[in-house]
Amino acid sequence: MSTVRRFEELIVWQKAHALANTIHTLTLRLPFRGDSRLRTQILDAAGSVMHNIAEGHDAGSDTEFIRFLKIARRSAGEVQSELYLALDRGYISSAELKATYAQADEVKRLINGLIAYLRSPSKPSAYPVREAAAGYLAELPPDSPPLLPPLFYSSDNPDNPPD
Repeated sequence: MSTVRRFEELIVWQKAHALANTIHTLTLRLPFRGDSRLRTQILDAAGSVMHNIAEGHDAGSDTEFIRFLKIARRSAGEVQSELYLALDRGYISSAELKATYAQADEVKRLINGLIAYLRSPSKPSAYPVREAAAGYLAELPPDSPPLLPPLFYSSDNPDNPPD
């Protein structure tokens, strides 16, 4: 897997973005538009999916990224639950529920795959912590005195005086 530099490059974010747009399109129609509470809730949940993927990508560590991905996954589940209310209230058809639910399912599946990848010990870290070879550890001649005093005294170390 090549390094992803921008969250927009993530397929999971692209699919979450498409889900948010689908939800937006559904909520523009009457009578859905008249139910401001459900409309706001489902729009916020759909937006939360894509926003948390983006925020997690930019978090700076795999652990934080996973935390945000879990929030995104829960938000996708919330969208799915709210779709049932939209169906119950006659705002969407069964076919729209099925198609949009499947979109959210795909996003959740991709999130799960990304979490598994981020947890994989064999993957290269997206946030490597590395230091260039240091020049501050110089070779000392064998007969040089120690730079730091020993922390523990022992009888087999002649440089340590007994108490």
